[in-house]
Parts: sequence; structure tokens; C-alpha cells
Amino acid sequence: MILIGQYDSPFVRRVGIAMTLYGMRFEHRPWASIGDADRIRPYNPLTRVPTLVLDDGDVIIESHVIIDYLDSLVPEETAMYPRKEPERHRALKVSALATGLADKSVSLFYEQRLHAEASGFWVQRCRAQIEGALAWLEEDRSGRSSAFWFGERIGHADIAVSAALRHLNDAHPDMISMDGYPALKAHWAHCESLPVFKTISQPFIAPA
Repeated sequence: MILIGQYDSPFVRRVGIAMTLYGMRFEHRPWASIGDADRIRPYNPLTRVPTLVLDDGDVIIESHVIIDYLDSLVPEETAMYPRKEPERHRALKVSALATGLADKSVSLFYEQRLHAEASGFWVQRCRAQIEGALAWLEEDRSGRSSAFWFGERIGHADIAVSAALRHLNDAHPDMISMDGYPALKAHWAHCESLPVFKTISQPFIAPA
């Protein structure tokens, strides 16, 4: 398989970490969605990342769809999303809030980067959405004492949260103080200390 996208994207990174933890072999092509759009377009007409090219040439797009596909390839006891309810929808909710937070972080970066004068309304809206997600995630994580969000084994929710926090703090280093979210800060530090998070990683590169 071929994973297209740079690891400073929280969406590409969560897929790369999941594939590595699953022991799946893949080729990584670190193409940027803007700078390498012409390279990506033959695989994904949206020229977005992550894009996963399967061994048979078929293509899967969007991180949540790719993660769902990866989980279909592994046994139930290995899958990093629970297969049974209510555990499944709870883990999906945490991941959805994390990826939504990351999406707003990306949107805010482009708003401030691409416009001569950023929309104050849009900036405030994105910040409010980010802070709302952080507050909910902080409260939920602070009520859990396990090593990872839903137990002693890492799951997709852990990966999504950590990838989102890394992007938020790299792209907007002075916007949010993680000291105000101690449970999330500790969770993020724990995940980033793991070898796979160090391997599937790169410094944030601002789009040209």
C-alpha cells in the first residue's frame, strides 16, 4: 500500500501510526496537498491527504474511512476501535471531536495565512470550536485513570487526540496553553513518548 501525505498533517499522521502499530507494510509518499497537487490528482481528484493506494490500485480517501478499512483487515481483538457497543460509539466520539478540532486548527491556519486581513468572525468561531472540543476532551480524560483513553491498550482515539494536539500546538504555538488542560497535556506527552509517535512524525511545514 502507498500512503500519500506529509506527517505534519494530523490526518495523515493518525493513519501512518495506525498502520505501523498494525504491522502493515506501506510506502510513504510525503506529498503536500498544495505543492504536490498535480501528483496527488491522479489518485484523488480532491487533491487531499491522506490518500491510501491499495495493492490492487484502488484508492481510499479521508482518514476516518481509511481507519475503518484498516480495522476490517485485522482480528476483532486487535482492532483499535471496539467492535461492540457502547464502547464503539464512545471511542468514535472522542476521535470525531479530535479530528474536528484538527480540522478547525487547519482552517484557522489558512484563514490567517492566505488572507491579507483574516475574518475576525471566522477566527473567533474556530477558536471557540477548538476550545469547546478541548474542554470536553479534558473533562472526559480527567475522569479516567487508565494508561490510555479506554483502557491499557492504545486505540484510535488516543492517536487522533495526540495527532490533533500536536498540529494545534505546532501551527498555533501561542494560541492555547496546554497547562489549562492538564489531563490532555499528560495524555499527549504519554503518547508522544512512544516509539511509533517519534517515527511517524515531522516538524510542521507551513504551506507555501
